[in-house]
Amino acid sequence: MKQNFDSLPLSPLCDASGYDPIEDRLRANVRATIEAMFEEELAEFLGRFGYGRGEERTKGYRHGHRDRQLTGTFCTETVRVPRARIEDEAGKVTEWRSKALPRYKRLTKKAEALIAAVYLAGTNTRRVKRALFSLFEGAVSKDVVSRAWRKVKVDWDTWSVRDLADEEIVRLILDGTVR
Repeated sequence: MKQNFDSLPLSPLCDASGYDPIEDRLRANVRATIEAMFEEELAEFLGRFGYGRGEERTKGYRHGHRDRQLTGTFCTETVRVPRARIEDEAGKVTEWRSKALPRYKRLTKKAEALIAAVYLAGTNTRRVKRALFSLFEGAVSKDVVSRAWRKVKVDWDTWSVRDLADEEIVRLILDGTVR
């Protein structure tokens, strides 16, 4: 999975269309790093890298890759996530799932936090989309902003109704603003 990016031909300098060779090289490195992380996660789970043989009974077998689109503060990239069939003690065969990239996950935690922070700064979903358009290359719609905000809202609601009976509270400071 390791690629030598030093041997890639040099990209032309930024032209009128906005092409930036630094961004292009950065995205290639980000994609390779993410894909290597998934390969390492699967190798750790199986106990061996691809084409390797382990000492113990195998937990499963690799079988190709699946393309997933991931949006982060770095950019939006299509990454190849390895696939594997795993077998449990009962003999049931299931699909291996990455813990780093759960099913249906499209945004990194940092991207979700950034979207929620812009929303919490007092703007609406369409303005957040426009404000972050160039960073996320148009991959953030008003629905993505609403989903990111809902996740923060659920966490906030859970935190705000937690039981404080066991906590030693010395002072309680209330602060707020009204518009």
